[in-house]
Amino acid sequence: MKVMERFTGGRGPMLAAAAVGAVGLGVTAVGFAVDTRRALFGYLFAFAYWAGIAVASLLLLGAWHASRARWPVVLRRMLETMAATLPLFALLFLPILVGASHLYPWLGEPPPLSEKDLKKLEHKRAWLNQPFWVVRSVLYFAVWSGVGEFLLRWSRRQDDTGELKLTQWQWWLGAGALPLVGLAMSFASLDWLMSLEPLFVSTVYGLYWFSGAFVGALAMLTLATTLARGPNLYGELVNDSHRASLGKFLFAFSVFWAYMAFSQFFLIWIANLPHEVPWYVLRAKGAWEPVALFIVNARFLLPFFVLLSRPFKEHRRTLAVTAGWLLLAHVVDTWWLVVPVVSPEGPRVHWADVSAFLGVGGAAVAFTLWRLRGHATVPVGDPYLRESLRYGG
Repeated sequence: MKVMERFTGGRGPMLAAAAVGAVGLGVTAVGFAVDTRRALFGYLFAFAYWAGIAVASLLLLGAWHASRARWPVVLRRMLETMAATLPLFALLFLPILVGASHLYPWLGEPPPLSEKDLKKLEHKRAWLNQPFWVVRSVLYFAVWSGVGEFLLRWSRRQDDTGELKLTQWQWWLGAGALPLVGLAMSFASLDWLMSLEPLFVSTVYGLYWFSGAFVGALAMLTLATTLARGPNLYGELVNDSHRASLGKFLFAFSVFWAYMAFSQFFLIWIANLPHEVPWYVLRAKGAWEPVALFIVNARFLLPFFVLLSRPFKEHRRTLAVTAGWLLLAHVVDTWWLVVPVVSPEGPRVHWADVSAFLGVGGAAVAFTLWRLRGHATVPVGDPYLRESLRYGG
């Protein structure tokens, strides 16, 4: 195996990402002062996109530990670092916390609803009230940040000590925390996204957001793996079989996302209930219909046929382009979930959508590179690393 020293590069990209993040967040802060409600919706869209990828990275990492998978060991450090950005997202959640009354109609003055709907909304007060909402959000970040931090620290410690017990600890924590991390993600989707329209109810909503974010995390890992080529970067150690397996994951979870999307649509359409149907009428009819059709084609049909081919999955550039396309499709999908609430007349990209996306994304990328610098980009102390490097060989 090629000797992997600590990674000391990446300073330029890290500073560039930090600059983009600072400018983007600064411009978005101006938006809060100029058009508070619209800027907050743009910020929520950006936060849901990037935070969703970080939490899904933690779920994928936990699944690999729970299954004791050996082939992805060479990829694991990047995934650990992506998941370890969650403390940053706890900080970036503060604007949503402060501006919650501009986002969620169940806060402040009751919205103009019929007496029957107001009673239904009042019935949800036990769950949809600000103190309990804040407590739940704090618990979500505590669970995610704690699990992600322990997994990263134990992996790094193993780089220095080579202790076999640290592998066992990671297996136990990854498997044991997996249900808790998944439930926290599902409940967070209900609290932060579905409650934008509090009368809407969907038992599939959490799985829809999870499946989309999971594809996003896999696509981000695939793209990072392709770009991580150079001195002491793990991309140099990744072979065609690793890329093919990443492509299989992308294929499988793109199909899973389509299944979740169809399940939610079909259940709501066949039940024809008055509080669920308007959610789709807003997003799949009229001016928003082209966006919905784009999402179906971009997130499922196109990648389905591309990723069927093993040579395409093994080809570095083709797989990278596909991963980048899926990340773009996930952007549109997340925007489609959030923005129609504040722009029912049609899809209009607000400048705060762009500035918030670049701000949150730039901060997340810079934080990831900062946490990666000074450490090996592969878990060099893992006893199964050599087996991972021989994968498919």
